[in-house]
Amino acid sequence: MPKVRRSKKKPPEGWELIEPTLEELNQKMREAETESHEGKRKVESLWPIFKIHHQKSRYVYDLFYRRKAISRELLEFCLNEGFADRNLIAKWKKQGYENLCCLRCIQPRDTNFGTSCVCRVPKSKLEEGKIVECVHCGCRGCSG
Repeated sequence: MPKVRRSKKKPPEGWELIEPTLEELNQKMREAETESHEGKRKVESLWPIFKIHHQKSRYVYDLFYRRKAISRELLEFCLNEGFADRNLIAKWKKQGYENLCCLRCIQPRDTNFGTSCVCRVPKSKLEEGKIVECVHCGCRGCSG
């Protein structure tokens, strides 16, 4: 997750409408980064950061692709400035990945058996009553 960097380039039209929400999410990200991780497992301390990163990217994605509320120019500005993750949004556009939580869950090198993450298994295929939690991001099932 790249740091948000501001260029000297003037933001495109419509930026003032989405800026407060993105700034609020950036503030939540800073709080999550400085939050104490006492009593948590090593991987659990990163889960809030992944969650907020997902929220920011999903917000920009929904504005452009679902609600058509922002222009392509503003979308590119958000992607170039690091407000949203370009690769995650590209996956959301593909069939079967519409609800993907993070890119680490589909990388086979990050799992024990060289497959995708357990959160990618459909809930209908799991044992009833079994709660599955992703080790990477804390997701409880993003495949549907």
